[in-house]
Amino acid sequence: MAAPSQPQKSTYDVIVIGAGIQGSFTAYHLAQRHKDTLLLEQFLLPHSRGSSHGQSRIIRSAYPQQYYSCMMPESFRLWQQLEAETGTTLYRQTGLVLLGPAGDPELEACRRSLGVDEVLDAAALAQRFPGFQLQAGQVAVLDSTAGVLFADRALRAVQEVFCQHGGTLRDGEKVLHIKPGAMVTVTTTAGVYQAPRLIITAGAWTGAFVEQLGLCLPLQPLRIDVCYWREKQPGSTGLGDVSPCFLTLGLSQAPHGIYGLPSIEYPGLMKVCHHHGSPTDPEKRDQASSSAPRPDIAILSSFISSYLPRLETQPAVMETCLYTNSPDEDFILDRHPKFSNIVIGAGFSGHGFKLAPVVGKLLCELSLGEEPSYDMAHFAITRFPGVLRAAQ
Repeated sequence: MAAPSQPQKSTYDVIVIGAGIQGSFTAYHLAQRHKDTLLLEQFLLPHSRGSSHGQSRIIRSAYPQQYYSCMMPESFRLWQQLEAETGTTLYRQTGLVLLGPAGDPELEACRRSLGVDEVLDAAALAQRFPGFQLQAGQVAVLDSTAGVLFADRALRAVQEVFCQHGGTLRDGEKVLHIKPGAMVTVTTTAGVYQAPRLIITAGAWTGAFVEQLGLCLPLQPLRIDVCYWREKQPGSTGLGDVSPCFLTLGLSQAPHGIYGLPSIEYPGLMKVCHHHGSPTDPEKRDQASSSAPRPDIAILSSFISSYLPRLETQPAVMETCLYTNSPDEDFILDRHPKFSNIVIGAGFSGHGFKLAPVVGKLLCELSLGEEPSYDMAHFAITRFPGVLRAAQ
């Protein structure tokens, strides 16, 4: 979808920079509030340069942190609402197996967030899901509500509804400069726009934008290896398209966690990834040398040989994705400390997709000066000292 030539219209109620899943849901909520909204995207859609592409993401109720788990019921409801609005299936319920040492604090917090008592030992897990093999002293908790979100389809759906509600989506249009003020001025490669409110949801590019505005946010873009693993004997693992997702917690060999999804993108291949990666420049993500060391692959191969022994121990397909991590891996959802009509959504740290319907609602509320629907203390910019500098 290429951007049309510069239209006569240049003034909007709100401008949103970045049409990934967070920016698109923010724009969706604004349009449903009858706000004349411009959604800008630097790349031509669809693209694979950011954090919202690909066919699948995990959605789960289980969270160690209560401030995320309390958002999940509304997030599920809003995903279902989007399915109804578009007549599109966006979610497949598969269940999620949470794996970790018995008594691990995060695993126990997840169990409490689910309100379940059952804990599966190695024998019970292997009986229910034969592809999994727990190690001594480890247990599993089952999140039956969890499943897979069809990511590409979801992004198209939310943008479609945004446009149906009168929103303007302009892709292939890179933002060059932001001038703060009572009317914020946004200059792009194709035009100049103004609005009394601006929301920045630019993923790995957010740091560069907010530097223009005197903010030095501690955001670290990471290049993630997205790996797909073949069954040793086709059909032998029980890890086909009806198998559960999984997530590890508290494993010493994978402190950042490992997650997996059933065969969706590639038949017969299971998606298993390390929830971490290598620092990268988002402009150069795909220029990494093929001979560069990839410690994540070694971590995954070791994990698979122990926990998923029916899979090959070398990936059959490798792709890449971007995370943009904050130091504590909590989101940044806040107004600019100096320019209150500029709102920032960033630092989704590889776990934001499932929560995008609620994040978009919160960013919409912040922009319109409303009381946010949830406690925002964990998402405040002020938790990072010394981030405010002189605007450029």
